[in-house]
Amino acid sequence: MRILFVIPTEEGVRERFCAIAPEADFHFTDGAAVTEEEVQAADIIIGNVPPSMIKASPKLKFFQTNSAGSNNYTVPGVLADSTVLCNATGSYGLALAEHMLAQLLMVIKKLDVYADNQKEHVWRDEGPVRGIWGSKTLVVGAGDIGTEFGKRMAALGSQVMGIRRHKVEPPEWMEASGTMADLDRYLAEADYVACALPETAETYHLFTKERFARMKEGAILLNIGRGTLAEESAVIDAVTDGPLAAYITDVTDPEPLPAESPLWSCPNVYITPHISGNYHLHETYLRVIDIAAKNLTAYLFGGRLRNVVDRETGYRKFEG
Repeated sequence: MRILFVIPTEEGVRERFCAIAPEADFHFTDGAAVTEEEVQAADIIIGNVPPSMIKASPKLKFFQTNSAGSNNYTVPGVLADSTVLCNATGSYGLALAEHMLAQLLMVIKKLDVYADNQKEHVWRDEGPVRGIWGSKTLVVGAGDIGTEFGKRMAALGSQVMGIRRHKVEPPEWMEASGTMADLDRYLAEADYVACALPETAETYHLFTKERFARMKEGAILLNIGRGTLAEESAVIDAVTDGPLAAYITDVTDPEPLPAESPLWSCPNVYITPHISGNYHLHETYLRVIDIAAKNLTAYLFGGRLRNVVDRETGYRKFEG
């Protein structure tokens, strides 16, 4: 059995995985340097590889991504029907939630304006700011990432509503929980809207000009999922002519965002270059490794796999 491992390996990581399957032929390599030959020879792959290299390999039995999103691998023809696909949902919520909260606080407290003033040696009061206490927050995609952000907003005094694909009872800290059927009704009430959605046929351009028009005047939209959530022109219109007070995003369409894109210079648009995840926060790396190790053990010895992806929806299979 050949196992291709393309996640960076810190001290002790190789030993941990080799101990799980001591009889296996492990091949540790850098994801950027992996070859199609290596991919085609693998029975198991741990870590992301270019989808074009897989070519529905009948040899590949189990594939564990190091990313939470796995839509690139659910496209027909990428994986054989017999390949079990799992993602790393549960690894990124902490880092992405902290990133969104930091960006939101920067915007509503005008910290970016004061940073600019400091550069110009300007001592000036920039006036009233907004708060989180007493606000309403809508989390669209209340899975791992959305839940982590929602918890933090609730702790700071916001009433939090959640949207999921399936109807579930809201946790104690959440005011209400609905499905996509409730989206427009919830949007009309929300001061802050955080979207943590994967890219699927249902989420592609979910936010249209018509949907933006249903949002509360002065609302702030945060996007941590995929840049295809909204068309660029619709975002620009929403922050220029209302109702959005700001659009905060770590993702764009396309990526990298071209230098000539009008989003760069659009007032009240705040962009980071898809860096909230990765392994910038070390805890994220540790969680990815832990999920991969436990899933490899479960796959080899008949345990319960975590984060099995439904190929039809592109989401992790719903477990109730």
